[in-house]
Amino acid sequence: MPPTIDEELAQMERDIRQLKIEYDMFFGGGRKRPPTEIEWRIELIVKRYGERGGDMKFGQRFRFTNLTQTYAKYKDVFRKRMVKHEEGKIERHFGAAAKAIEAERARAQAAAQKAGTAAPTTAEAKAFRMVCSEPEREAEKVDQLYEAFVQAKQLAGEETSKLTRSGFNEFVRKKTKDLQTSKNCRDVEYVVETIDGQVKLKALVKS
Repeated sequence: MPPTIDEELAQMERDIRQLKIEYDMFFGGGRKRPPTEIEWRIELIVKRYGERGGDMKFGQRFRFTNLTQTYAKYKDVFRKRMVKHEEGKIERHFGAAAKAIEAERARAQAAAQKAGTAAPTTAEAKAFRMVCSEPEREAEKVDQLYEAFVQAKQLAGEETSKLTRSGFNEFVRKKTKDLQTSKNCRDVEYVVETIDGQVKLKALVKS
C-alpha cells in the first residue's frame, strides 16, 4: 500500500531536518559529498504534492506549504554556503554537475515559458541513476530509486497502485545478486527513464 499524504509529509519533515544536519557535516568536513540523495527525495515530494494540492485537506496543505518554505529557505542558505566553500578552489565534480543541472533546468523553464507551456520536471527531463552493490545495506538508495520510479510513472500517467515498497526492495535485491553472479560484477546501476511516454527501469552492470 502506498504511503498516505500524512506519512509522506512526516517523512518530508524528517528529511528536511536530516538535510540540515548532513549539510552542516559536509561544510564542517565531516562528510565528503553533499547530501544529494536526501535533496532528491524531498524534491520528489515537493513536485508530487505541488501538482496534487487538491488532494490535500486544509491542514495538510498548510503543513506542506510551511515545509516547502522551510526547504526553500535552507536551499538558499546551502547554495550560498556552497559558493563560499568553493570560492578560490578548483571546482569539484559535484559543483560542475550541479551547475549543469541548474543550467539545463533554467533553459527548460525559459523554453516552456516562451511556448506558454508548463516546464518539464526533473523526472521528465533527466533520467535518474543509482548505483548499488549491497541493496540490503543501502536502504536509502533503494528508497530513492523507488520514489523516482513511482514519480516517473505518475508523471507518465501509468498505474502505480500495485507497486509496493517491500516488493520493489525484494526485486532490487534479487536483481542485483543475479547480475553480480551471472556477470561477475560488484556494482549494478539502476536507471529510471521515460522513453516515448513509457517508464523504463533498467539494471546495468558497472565495469
